[in-house]
Amino acid sequence: PVQLVVTVTVTVTRIGLSVYKMRQEDMYQNKTVLAPMVRVCTLPMRLLALDYGADLVYCEEQIDRKILMCEIKENKLLHTTDFTLSDGTVVLRTCPAEKDKLILQLGTCDAKRALAAAKKLQNYVAGVDINMGCPKEFSIKGGMGAALLTQPEKVKQILSTLVNELHVPVTCKIRVLPKLEDTVKLAKLIESTGVSALAVHGRTKDERSRDPNRTDYIKAVADAVSIPVIANGNSKNITSLTGAENFKKATGASSVMLARAAMWNCSVFRKQGPLPVLEVLKSYLRYAFQYDNNDLNTKYCVLQMLHDRMVETPEADRCVAAKTLQDFANIWAMKSEYEKILQQRLVLETEMNARTGGDCNGVKRRKMDDGSILIELPVRFEKRLYPLTMTPKQILNNWSKKSGFGKPVYTTIERGGDRYYSSTVLFEGKVYANPYWEKSKQMAEQSVAVACLVANGESDGRLTEPPNETEELRRKWRNLINSDVVDSGDHATLSVSCNNSSVVVDSSSDIHVNSVNNSVTHIDSANNSMTHVDSADSSVT
Repeated sequence: PVQLVVTVTVTVTRIGLSVYKMRQEDMYQNKTVLAPMVRVCTLPMRLLALDYGADLVYCEEQIDRKILMCEIKENKLLHTTDFTLSDGTVVLRTCPAEKDKLILQLGTCDAKRALAAAKKLQNYVAGVDINMGCPKEFSIKGGMGAALLTQPEKVKQILSTLVNELHVPVTCKIRVLPKLEDTVKLAKLIESTGVSALAVHGRTKDERSRDPNRTDYIKAVADAVSIPVIANGNSKNITSLTGAENFKKATGASSVMLARAAMWNCSVFRKQGPLPVLEVLKSYLRYAFQYDNNDLNTKYCVLQMLHDRMVETPEADRCVAAKTLQDFANIWAMKSEYEKILQQRLVLETEMNARTGGDCNGVKRRKMDDGSILIELPVRFEKRLYPLTMTPKQILNNWSKKSGFGKPVYTTIERGGDRYYSSTVLFEGKVYANPYWEKSKQMAEQSVAVACLVANGESDGRLTEPPNETEELRRKWRNLINSDVVDSGDHATLSVSCNNSSVVVDSSSDIHVNSVNNSVTHIDSANNSMTHVDSADSSVT
């Protein structure tokens, strides 16, 4: 009897897993899909594709190492989940509207690292796809993308690991190999790992869009495997859903994935037929405004939409010169829409801070151990906003000389884990900082020079003001800076000193500063150690 119970349990379990796998595979049957495209498939384009009728949308390839470096932040202002690096860079932004349709495409060459990255994201996506087809030098040299096509054991290890450990469907996307039989053999190996679907681009890693797409190779794969096959690579012949359907029939595939056709006119997914490109472009910009999309990323996508209309479109030259979302709002007569979004965002931020008792100004004023004041402003140096001929540091130095002030003194610390930098600047008895970590010492110093200039009501030389940094907000900053109110909390844990030394710290460390004798003390509680740097005699103890 005991043996009978065990047998029945195992049988029921196998049936359950079989049904579950069928449901996962159904997710990729008879679908029209937005292909993963670097710099294109960010949140605005993905949402736009879904609006027009795409069934699934892939994000741009995310490298496993970068995902593991990210912090997950709930952005209550934008109603998004942001995966951000320590310098504030948003690597991936997603929202609830796409959760059941979003496929994470992961760039990897290591099963353990891929699993760690995928687990970090699996609660925010509908599925995980491994990039095994990207022919770009970055991917190939890193052992990712198309480099995996000739490493069957690694392919098997990566995919099997993810299939066994994740609770979302796992797929992969490949390019064909030069020989048909090798392509089919690879496809069968991939199927054996238990993936839910396989996307096939009908060109080899050495071929480009000008080369013909190998429809017969995709058909051979579709005939050889039982899992759904997603056909890709025929964008130049597809301008509507009818073209996509014809491509699906020709390949015998279960679904179709569109890349450049969607990049040029995302309404290619519409059942009623595509819309005029300029109408689509404005719809894209609305999402870019709503979700505060990166300026340069927005510009790239806009120019791709205008790729064959640059001469006939009067606004095209201005788009080439545009640098900010505000510029695009002005160019396309959407200024009132954009400003309304900014105003709504400001109101929401004010309400949020009123409920939590937070400071909506984003500025902090702290008293340090020696009684000196540290001022932290949420500003940073963005090269695109400044002229090439004059930097904030140069402006601060010139203002200092002209006004007879002492020379600004910068201090930079380097974070041991990822070699990011944070700086402060001592100027006229006050220490100025910002809350960001930068990729270089130079960028960190420029950023605190901006903070110092803004705090003192001086121009930092920006050609264009950030839309969220209004004159009213700056006025509030200055009022708080000049007030007697200080934050008596964690007042000595930032990168502050009064010399030009560099100190390596980690998250378990405290920095204690004395601006009178120009010294900095670094306390590492994890290792029970203390480092004292005194600029007066250049000693380190």
